[in-house]
Amino acid sequence: MKQQYTITVYAEDQIGLLARITIIFSRRKINIDALNTSSSEIPGIHRFNILIEETEEVVKKLCRQIEKQVEVLKAYYHLNDEIVWQELALYKVPTRQVTEKMVVERILREYGARVVAINNDYTVFECTGHREETDKLVSLFEKYGLIEFVRGARVAIIKASEGFHKKIKEFEAKQPGEEVIENQYLNEQDKIFSM
Repeated sequence: MKQQYTITVYAEDQIGLLARITIIFSRRKINIDALNTSSSEIPGIHRFNILIEETEEVVKKLCRQIEKQVEVLKAYYHLNDEIVWQELALYKVPTRQVTEKMVVERILREYGARVVAINNDYTVFECTGHREETDKLVSLFEKYGLIEFVRGARVAIIKASEGFHKKIKEFEAKQPGEEVIENQYLNEQDKIFSM
């Protein structure tokens, strides 16, 4: 049975990696509902949050395929109840409509929204929450002449995780990386290699 899964990928910050990850989904004809990339708590490591609707079997295969990328350290998948997540939404509404009808204060209190910008022509509201919460505000603002709406991708943190940073430190303690040794023959190329 298809369910909503959030795939969390930890990877080195490398050019082209996002394209290689998304092509894995394209080849399998799987639609990505939301995609968010950002730096993580570990310097040089990025975190990808990918939202899809699929079966668990397919999601397991996707994670294994993603982990085959050289720069990828680990890929996890979780259901919605296993993560804490939010989405950010912005709404542009005609200023005259919302101020004349005196709904601003009610919206701010009831939906936890806040005003980001006020202009003579429009007011921009911001709201964070789950998709259902941000969708409620869309339907409310449509009554007042919603001009524009945009929603950001899901940002998620795994509930049962101690953090990937701790796992990296444990791994380095067990298998510390070797110091880079300069090639002893680098300056003697002419003597060693001949054509």
